[in-house]
Amino acid sequence: MLNQHGKLPQVAYFCMEYGLSAKLPIYAGGLGILAGDFLKAAADLNLPLVGIGILWRRDYTEQYIGENGWPYDTYPAYDYDFVKDTGITVKVEVKGKEVACRVRLVDEYGNAPLYLLDTNIPGSEDGWITEKLYGGGTEERIAQEIVLGIGGVRLLRALNIDVDVYHFNEGHAVLAGIELIREKMAAGMSFEAAWQATRRQVVFTTHTPVEAGNEKYDHGKLQEMGAYNGLSYEEMVRLGGDPFNMTEAALRLCSIANAVSNMHGHTARAMWRHVTGTGPIISITNGVHVPTWQSQEIYRAFLTGGDLVKPHLKAKQKLIAYARQHTDANLNIDSLLVGFARRAAGYKRGDLIFRNAEVIDPLLREGKLQLVFSGKAHPNDHEGKRIIRDLVMMDRKYKDAVVFLENYNMEIAKLLVQGCDVWLNNPLRPLEASGTSGMKAAMNGVLNLSVVDGWVGEGPQHGISGWLLDVHHSDLDPQVQNMHDLQALYKVLFAEVIPTYYYDKDRWQEMMRASIDMSHFRFSATRMVREYYEMMYRRAMDEQDAVTAPWAVPYRSRGEQHPFSC
Repeated sequence: MLNQHGKLPQVAYFCMEYGLSAKLPIYAGGLGILAGDFLKAAADLNLPLVGIGILWRRDYTEQYIGENGWPYDTYPAYDYDFVKDTGITVKVEVKGKEVACRVRLVDEYGNAPLYLLDTNIPGSEDGWITEKLYGGGTEERIAQEIVLGIGGVRLLRALNIDVDVYHFNEGHAVLAGIELIREKMAAGMSFEAAWQATRRQVVFTTHTPVEAGNEKYDHGKLQEMGAYNGLSYEEMVRLGGDPFNMTEAALRLCSIANAVSNMHGHTARAMWRHVTGTGPIISITNGVHVPTWQSQEIYRAFLTGGDLVKPHLKAKQKLIAYARQHTDANLNIDSLLVGFARRAAGYKRGDLIFRNAEVIDPLLREGKLQLVFSGKAHPNDHEGKRIIRDLVMMDRKYKDAVVFLENYNMEIAKLLVQGCDVWLNNPLRPLEASGTSGMKAAMNGVLNLSVVDGWVGEGPQHGISGWLLDVHHSDLDPQVQNMHDLQALYKVLFAEVIPTYYYDKDRWQEMMRASIDMSHFRFSATRMVREYYEMMYRRAMDEQDAVTAPWAVPYRSRGEQHPFSC
């Protein structure tokens, strides 16, 4: 992981959300959980990395179920007394006004500290900026991205942290690149030279292959809010186009980018091939922090070659007890328990198994099949909320066979990935970039029943360490693909999963062992972080070292032209 001069790159990791624990609800879903696992793994490996984020005063949403089954959102405020105040503030300009941002610190991960920017300062009128993660409209979002990106770079300067590589985890952090360019131009460089110098310092991870997940902004609004940060319209267009696309800008601001699974790499390269002047997009498959997500009892049984069933049943009983406490459902520990839990979004098709409900109706009524669901929809995602409403209706119809656990969070996620027997995953391909929940389940001996998308194309083997629903025709209408996938799901469930669970316990335990063996290192955050250092950070450092770079000297005013250009 050392560069050509034997140095470990010092990395600043920018992300809009971090999922570290349930007590710090500054995350919405998979992106934040990944960022939290990334920091933990860097700490475990004693690597020089600092996280940059925002301290959201209110939860992304606490989402509960109303009498009519429709989810409703609440936004409790948190004080976060346990998050240290460094006593340092940095300033950014938002809509022509100077905004002060406190620098807060989560330091429990040693060499991988997390610094969080916070505009919720007593007496300030700017607390609205860091009020709600992904809340509000366009102005709120741009203001938040100014704080994360521009404020994040200024935070590093204020703390005298010498950074070798800036890692933008999703496009939300792009304005950090604008700030790096502004610094270099203020030191006397041309825009072209500053852009190219910045590119050698930046790497970028793209996550979403869903068009709506890639933000675009009107230039007038960006300029009004202060996101131009001294750059001109023409310069901003060269970076992000018109309208300004945050992902396109990130691709043009980086030396190298990555997708988050091999399959996602193919999708991302095809998706962005029309964008010129970008860094190459490679693939580094996501991983999860094993100590956070894997049952220690399951791990010990796996290492010693012991019985996996006993510790699994203990985890299953904890999940059943939680479900009984929160829903009054009486799940049966001896019956097959299939779990599905992730962000409620249309392409993830959380309701797919019920689209021909009469097929599984006898199994549910006889108690041979039990289904437990959880997940949150974005507060403005009516399709996602409709899916939750439909799952809740099935919960009410099949009281002791179908359960929906409201207000999905890290605590519920851990219960599910350890306590279910089977993990169901059926996104509409190729829209699942990775799917880390399945990794967490796999390393607990919970067998994946999955469409082949995201990480699954690199992991479970059908009938050995899980079951695959590999029925995909790229030229099919999505509705036709839904039908094909549903038929495949029912076929594998009836012909393979259920018979193995009830009539071949030895094989089931062999598959559990194969699942843990397949996943516990290959899909760990330890492996993932090492690959980032080897394949991206070291490469960026070597490119910097290969250039005679007066811009690397501490910033000072100088009039000479930079010796290289585009």
